[in-house]
Amino acid sequence: MRRLIVFLAFLISGIVSSQELNCTVNVIAQQTGNDNNVVFKTLEKQLNEFVNNTQWTEKGFSVEERINCSMVINVTSYENDRFNATLQVSSSRPIFNSTYSSPVYNYNDKDFNFQYLEFQNLVYNPLQFESNLISVLSFHVFMILGMDADSFALNGGDEFFAQAQTIANYSQQLNGQGWKLEDGLQSRFALIDNLLSPTFKEIRSTMYDYHITGLDIMADDAKKGKVQVISTLTELQEIHKRRPNSYLMRVFFDAKSDELMDILSGGPSVNITDAVDILNRIAPMHSQKWRNIKF
Repeated sequence: MRRLIVFLAFLISGIVSSQELNCTVNVIAQQTGNDNNVVFKTLEKQLNEFVNNTQWTEKGFSVEERINCSMVINVTSYENDRFNATLQVSSSRPIFNSTYSSPVYNYNDKDFNFQYLEFQNLVYNPLQFESNLISVLSFHVFMILGMDADSFALNGGDEFFAQAQTIANYSQQLNGQGWKLEDGLQSRFALIDNLLSPTFKEIRSTMYDYHITGLDIMADDAKKGKVQVISTLTELQEIHKRRPNSYLMRVFFDAKSDELMDILSGGPSVNITDAVDILNRIAPMHSQKWRNIKF
């Protein structure tokens, strides 16, 4: 009996303490002209283990609660242990009572350079810089966690975004691009700085309302859900009035533009004229998609 109790306790502990992510990491090296080099496969394997086996928070995640995400590292050049690359990060979250997963975070990090020696130890330290490779991936892990949490609870991602900012702060000691104010308006620094700024607070409230009061009720009431999704767009107008064509707005619509096009084109018939007008005004970078919306 005692052995059975110990076994059940171990099993339950394993289920509750599971890691937070179900992430696929791909390393593509065709542009190097030497994509068969075993170092790229080793790097890919190690990064998959690093991202999926690290316990990033103290919260308990069941296997079913793991966040589905992907990271695609496109190595553009490689010499000795120095890599130049871009990183495409994406994540999604399930929609209530459906098989659909909604894209939440879709970010193209163009300033990704790092050093890596085959089989080197990859360890995340929440308070200390280890390497640019660790910092960049860890930063985006916490962005994934924060965006996901914001979609389930109003400002639910606070603690995760705070850690992303901590990573950005202690990574500024390196010469790597993307961590400093002077690295421009489309950097990791700008992303987390804007996200935590009151100037862009509607982005986070929209993430919550869009999913909880919109997408999550569509299975039970498709028309009401569609109307609610449309109504959340008015929140984003406030940001546009203060900061037209902001980078954070672009990040939001990079994740949501295809989904919005599909929602507005299909489903129950509702008045979408105002919604399309708003989208053309606040997200002109996706104007071609808005033109494809069927009234």
